[in-house]
Amino acid sequence: MGYRTLAGCLHDLRAHGQLVTIDREVDPHLEAAAIQRRVYEAGGPALFFPRVKGTAFPMVGNLFGTRERTRFLFRDTLESVRRLVELKVQPPALLKRPWRYRGVPGTALHLLPKRVARGPILAHTTTLDRLPRLQSWPLDGGPFVTLPQVYTEDPDRPGLAKSNLGMYRVQLAGNRYEPNREAGLHYQIHRGIGVHHAAAIRRGEPLRVNVFIGGPPAMTVAAVMPLPEGLPEIGFAGALAGHRIRIVAPDGLLPMPAEADFVIAGTIDPHARKPEGPFGDHLGYYSLAHDFPVLRVERVYHRPGATWPFTSVGRPPQEDTSFGELIHELTGPLVPTVLPGVHAVHAVDAAGVHPLLLAIASERYVPYAETRRPQEILTAANAILGQGQMSLAKYLLIVAKEDDPGLDIHDIPAFLRHLLERVDWANDLHFQTRTTIDTLDYSGHGLNEGSKVVIAAAGPRRRDLPPDIPAGLRLPEGFHSPRVALPGILAVQGPAYRPDARDIRAFCSALSHDDPVAAFPLIVTVDDSEFTARSTRNFLWVTFTRSNPAADIDGLGAFIDQKHWGCTGPLVIDARIKPHHAPPLVDDPEIERRVDALAAPGGPLHGIL
Repeated sequence: MGYRTLAGCLHDLRAHGQLVTIDREVDPHLEAAAIQRRVYEAGGPALFFPRVKGTAFPMVGNLFGTRERTRFLFRDTLESVRRLVELKVQPPALLKRPWRYRGVPGTALHLLPKRVARGPILAHTTTLDRLPRLQSWPLDGGPFVTLPQVYTEDPDRPGLAKSNLGMYRVQLAGNRYEPNREAGLHYQIHRGIGVHHAAAIRRGEPLRVNVFIGGPPAMTVAAVMPLPEGLPEIGFAGALAGHRIRIVAPDGLLPMPAEADFVIAGTIDPHARKPEGPFGDHLGYYSLAHDFPVLRVERVYHRPGATWPFTSVGRPPQEDTSFGELIHELTGPLVPTVLPGVHAVHAVDAAGVHPLLLAIASERYVPYAETRRPQEILTAANAILGQGQMSLAKYLLIVAKEDDPGLDIHDIPAFLRHLLERVDWANDLHFQTRTTIDTLDYSGHGLNEGSKVVIAAAGPRRRDLPPDIPAGLRLPEGFHSPRVALPGILAVQGPAYRPDARDIRAFCSALSHDDPVAAFPLIVTVDDSEFTARSTRNFLWVTFTRSNPAADIDGLGAFIDQKHWGCTGPLVIDARIKPHHAPPLVDDPEIERRVDALAAPGGPLHGIL
């Protein structure tokens, strides 16, 4: 539905039984986020908190908590946006089926924001300390805005056309920030705001920033969409909302949505840095405190009756999983146009999104060859790793569509089975040893620094995958408790990691090709093999968030030939926790007991949890 305000959205959800009011005072310090996570896990409704400790503003959480509700919010516009994407992929379709695309001109018109002289957002001002001070995890460095829409413009080419709207972390207080005057702004190196900030530094001038909170729900979704150059996120928000986004621009400030609930307006000094964090993040660990840009706050606006939307991120799946599903639904058809020869790409949510990418591409370079091997899909892999957020991937697993045209990239066990049946560890591993990875990923050798590996498999099956532990399986000294995580994948519990131990090299050297364990093409050494093998979700999280490919991959019969690394037996990934890793997120027991009390008979969450 084309909501113009967050209040209109909440009214509609309440009318359809998809919004529950928690009519008790709720503490934004840990409690509100814990409630939201538990309700999300239960597949529950959106949550309205009218009484929030320490603030006069109500909060709403779990707005996008299920795929069905996210689609419900945009039920009147999703189809028209899909049609717009279809025409981007295949423009001639308009001539062949004009009736199918009859609504596209109206949708395209909504891409253009509408400038107005005044708007509700300018009605009131406040200060940072009066906003809801949401803290999601015990070790967080302070309160954060968890659904921010951070707006900047290109200093060299100001205006909406070259603007960027992104969801970057905003820390409202704590650390060394001056109360009510400064906020922390954390963004990753590849983001659009980084280009704008670099231009401001080159020009020696502050970068103006507006942080929008609330407003039409389409604005929140637009802030996380990976859009092509030339399509401003505010324009996309209009298409998704079903109306032009009304924009107001006070003198001396950047434009802002007239219907936003809150706007924090300020500037980034070209050179100022202060510690930001820690923050419990979407990989399931804390991102630690590091120096990041400082937002000098000039004004904090809010509309009458403003509501503060929030979420809580943590080990996936969480509410932000719904964003990923919607992004795939809307932009998946664009993949072949941006990456020729690539049929599908899947950023695996359970592995923290960026650590693991799966891809299916064409292998057509030598169609007359008797045996297919990775060639064209290696070209496709390089193209994938050169695209926006996909460039942050540590592991890219890519296979040839011709080997199984019906392979579903979202069926992860089936995909892994297909790859492991075909991969040749002597030839199919391709490393980038010193490069950039996700800022939030601490498995590398420094902030933003780590390695990547492309595992490319094509051709006929070369092995059967053992589904069970074979009789007579023995492990090298210090390693024990083998568990089959998936067919062909063995999780082995090892000793606690010590940097000088070289125990994984010793593990591989102690194996032989005749050992029963060598029947498993992939072995993962972990701290807790029972936990790792308990579910595919656990296996993906442990393996790909706790390993740095160049440092943590070894194998039986390892060799280097012309600077190419490979092995002749099982590949071994060391996914034990290392001293430089960030601590995992752990719920506060006392807070969890308070949430349990809300779910008891007579409580507002009874029947939901």
